[in-house]
Amino acid sequence: MREYFGRDVPDEDATAYRPVITIFAVAALLGLRLSWYSFAPFLSLRAVEWFFGLSMCFLAVQKLPDIESFSTMVLNYDFLAQRWVPYGKVFPFGEALAGILMVAGALPWVSGPVALFIGPVGAFSVFKAVYIEKRELKCACVGGSSIVPLGFVFLTENLVMMCMGAFPRCFRFVSYPHSGVGGRRWSPERTIPP
Repeated sequence: MREYFGRDVPDEDATAYRPVITIFAVAALLGLRLSWYSFAPFLSLRAVEWFFGLSMCFLAVQKLPDIESFSTMVLNYDFLAQRWVPYGKVFPFGEALAGILMVAGALPWVSGPVALFIGPVGAFSVFKAVYIEKRELKCACVGGSSIVPLGFVFLTENLVMMCMGAFPRCFRFVSYPHSGVGGRRWSPERTIPP
């Protein structure tokens, strides 16, 4: 239609960051809103944790519908997938599992090691392919049909995954000021009728 009206037609093969920006923006807004609902302050440590966990879940959802295409794309640069091909299919499930458990705040002894394994493997692979070998590849971070260039975005995703894997161990003594999952902070004013 744009062509019919004499408008510029965007190149379908041009790189686009819109899918990644959308995923991170929605995850950030959800994390902030969940924090505001649960703890009253808009920005909290838990909001950051939710943002990263939700981002991991959303990115995994982008990869899972066409896992064959994703696993083929990831073979271009992931050193573990090149040595053990099924890893390309295991990665999105591991990312989803770690993200779901991080959002739930459950089983940090499962989510931590999973994220600590897949994060550094991905970060090393991206760093090697893009910054050492100077290869220009498409990123599989938002699925197999992605036009997002491999580089800073996927490297950041993997570094965040690695940090979130270490997060339960580093901050395990931090307590969140809430009375239960999904509820606001308990206060005596809320339990006494007016």
